[in-house]
Amino acid sequence: MRATLGRLASVLRLTRVTSAVAIVGNLWFVVLWTRAHPEEPGTPEIAERSLWLLLPAAAFAGVSLFAYAAALNDILDRKRDRSIQPGRPIAAGQIQVEQAATVVAVTLIAAVLGSSAFGTTAVVLTLTLAAAVLFFNAIARFIPAIGFLTLGLIYAGHMLVPNYQLVFVVPLLLVMSHALAVAAATHLIARKVPRVTRRAALAAVAGWAVWIALLLSLGTLRNHASAGAWPDWIGVNAAILPGVCVLAFVLVALWKHRQIGGGPRAAEKIQRYGSLWLTLYGAAWLLSTGAKSGAAIMAGLALVGFVGMTTLRELYGLLEEPIGYRR
Repeated sequence: MRATLGRLASVLRLTRVTSAVAIVGNLWFVVLWTRAHPEEPGTPEIAERSLWLLLPAAAFAGVSLFAYAAALNDILDRKRDRSIQPGRPIAAGQIQVEQAATVVAVTLIAAVLGSSAFGTTAVVLTLTLAAAVLFFNAIARFIPAIGFLTLGLIYAGHMLVPNYQLVFVVPLLLVMSHALAVAAATHLIARKVPRVTRRAALAAVAGWAVWIALLLSLGTLRNHASAGAWPDWIGVNAAILPGVCVLAFVLVALWKHRQIGGGPRAAEKIQRYGSLWLTLYGAAWLLSTGAKSGAAIMAGLALVGFVGMTTLRELYGLLEEPIGYRR
């Protein structure tokens, strides 16, 4: 029994499922947004299939894809973790590389199966995201200017899986910018290597600006009834609540940094809160446009994420060393 509990704890640590709520939130937001607004040209799958099928399928795909990325990261980082993070499952010998490779394969297959509920294009996008995750872990994260931007695009790219025809692209811009900013800030706070030089910072900002322009252009092309990327059927006031959420996150991040100080622990805290904050953005967009039921679902997901993040982290210790076995 003790061995089984230990293996379960190791798998949970390997896949980092406590942070997968962010990806689920991105997927759920697009489903709920498309269903709530007739002006959004959703796919036939979103229009015709039950919400009770779409939301679980999106959650299954999101958690699986996140677990794939986390397990892949640990496999590629196993030698580095032995000296820097010896407590990671593979570095500590709790999980063998072959077992972790099996987790990578199984979770990738599961992500594809989950995304199939949204059609063939969703499957292709899921595989594209999987390739982008591989590129990030193998190459991009060692080049800060490319790594920050790639991570932001991966987070935003999840939102196109349920509905690649999305007209209102501004939420994608917010998610991409947020993920990029959190990645850069935590890299600096944790004092990770390679160091971010001024040239790298300027390159990351330039890349971000290019993608912002591309996404705004895409939104303008899709939004035929408007002169820009902001559709006529969405009031400008809809940006207020998401803007408040951005300000709230900045204040929380500064508070955490001041409370803990610099270093890896503060960076980890900010990264986890930054990941879960994406669900609040989704709730804010939906509430701002009158989609109260969708906003309630997103708020519930955010609550589950915040509570689950704390609870599961406490349970890790109990799984690895149950009270009944302690001496």
